[in-house]
Amino acid sequence: MSPEILHYVIYFFITFALSTLFAMGGVGSAIVLVPIFSLMGQPLNLAKSIGLFINSASTITASIMNFLRKVLDIKFALPLIIAILISTPLGAWSSKFVPVIVVKWVLISFLITAALLLLYTKRKTEVVYDKSWILFVIGFVVGIISGMIGVGGGTLIMPLLILLGFDAKKAAYAVSFIIPFSSLGAFFTYLSFVKMDWILLGVVSVAAILGGYFGDRIMHYRLSPTQVKKLIGVLLLLLSFKMIWQITGGFNL
Repeated sequence: MSPEILHYVIYFFITFALSTLFAMGGVGSAIVLVPIFSLMGQPLNLAKSIGLFINSASTITASIMNFLRKVLDIKFALPLIIAILISTPLGAWSSKFVPVIVVKWVLISFLITAALLLLYTKRKTEVVYDKSWILFVIGFVVGIISGMIGVGGGTLIMPLLILLGFDAKKAAYAVSFIIPFSSLGAFFTYLSFVKMDWILLGVVSVAAILGGYFGDRIMHYRLSPTQVKKLIGVLLLLLSFKMIWQITGGFNL
């Protein structure tokens, strides 16, 4: 096997494994694939753009199935979608003017925040703050952050919605529907100033779609979503500590 083919095979199986794992928890895998691709030597902006596309590819099918099952509340998701469509491209565009080291620290903060929310957020519904302006603000802020660091934002939006008192399943369906809107908007913005590796994009997209399919089936038939979310939370913490160690240790990611 040639080194070039081996290169793509490695990316395929890493993407497949992590997309399967994260699909078990009902969230996109870009939040972990972006820093991993960066650690493997890809330029940060390329890693972010590929991560955004992966999130879209792995969640569009789930959103279609949720719509056909009539479990998707589009009216509920609409304020989040509008805010994210506006703010995510702004976050992606602003990343051109922010030093790489700053973006990496924002990504680390995002990883730790998402991990803690996944580990400690309770699923009990108590008080629901369902005002449209609150959902718009959440979508706008998360859209700016996710566009800048190259992740779909679902890993942060879902725990926030649960903290506000929304039913966890309703939040998960909405987040799955929102991710393609947030990710594709930022992806095309990155595409305007990033030299894309189209073969790599195709390879990891296929891996993400397959991983999303198998992860969903495993979660449905074998595992508790709560247990897998805690596993993902631990994985995000370990990855963030790894990035902190490398940055503070003087290594170039």
